Amino acid sequence: MTKKILLGLLSLFILIQFFRPSRNLSAAPEPDDIFSHYPASESIKAMIKTSCYDCHSNNTRYPWYAGIQPLAWWLDHHIEEGKGELNFSDFAAFNTRYKSHKLDVIMEVINEREMPLKPYLITHSEARLSDAQRKEIVKWADELREVIKPRDP
Repeated sequence: MTKKILLGLLSLFILIQFFRPSRNLSAAPEPDDIFSHYPASESIKAMIKTSCYDCHSNNTRYPWYAGIQPLAWWLDHHIEEGKGELNFSDFAAFNTRYKSHKLDVIMEVINEREMPLKPYLITHSEARLSDAQRKEIVKWADELREVIKPRDP
């Protein structure tokens, strides 16, 4: 009986390998990317691209295990959820109220150490942000928010 269960589980594991989510990779230029429209130092760009873009842009750097199901589904879910909250690739296309709000959220989640997610940091240690880096990102986001802040009539 145990042998049949194990064989069934192995067969199921092999079968699900054929059902893969599409990859979050865009070959096209991203004309609405935040850094195409708003100034940032090279260090800010590098920090955000390293620590945020995998889940919050149209281009993900996939780890080796991203081709194994059900891990690929789990990753895809996190990427879709992340892009739903904030997509740096589409940032410039939104209205000023949305952008201002998202910059507030960026400052909050960086200050509260909610981002990058702890599970992500387990396999992406390069995405870990120091206190100084966090302060630099928050300062940039705050300055950018002031530049694009919606003006009340």
